[in-house]
Amino acid sequence: MADRILVFYGSYRRDRQGIRLARYIVRALAERGAEVELIDAKALDLPILDRMYKEYPAGEAPPVLEELADKIRGAHAFVFVAGEYNWSVQPGLKNLTDHFLEEWFWRPAAIASYSAGRVGGARSGLAWHGILSEMGMVVISSTILVGGIGHALDEDAQPVGDGGAALDKSFPRFADDLAWWTEAARAQRERRPVPY
Repeated sequence: MADRILVFYGSYRRDRQGIRLARYIVRALAERGAEVELIDAKALDLPILDRMYKEYPAGEAPPVLEELADKIRGAHAFVFVAGEYNWSVQPGLKNLTDHFLEEWFWRPAAIASYSAGRVGGARSGLAWHGILSEMGMVVISSTILVGGIGHALDEDAQPVGDGGAALDKSFPRFADDLAWWTEAARAQRERRPVPY
């Protein structure tokens, strides 16, 4: 059975650079045999959080939330492509994640961060680690950091220059760690029901 992985991206900017990293990850995971889908917060156009998915009476959640909840529950693992905004997280990606809670539980999550600067979104990645853990995911230790995002991947999400070479070098370990934790979590859920 192929791993079902959702890759989440949250920038709403007109000239988005991080979408290249999201597309790179989708392609690279698919090449390794995973069933991968990009979930783009801008394309979904979710409202600013008013009610979480679970707070709607059954059958009354907006269709976009219902469909996304089904996808999250059906996934084996998640990748969060996290841009850094003012030393912190993107509001679009945070808004998307906050619409859900129990749907995230008991699955591994990986963080791929980026920024225009040279630290590659490290501060955002650090913030996301705590957020995703609190939301019931097991965050893998391997991360991807891409600095100078506009110069590391071209418009077709192909690696270029030193930044692209560094991404290609770090991706296999990142993907291997995610695959290991995905298999472990799936096997444990088959062996024993989750505690809550």
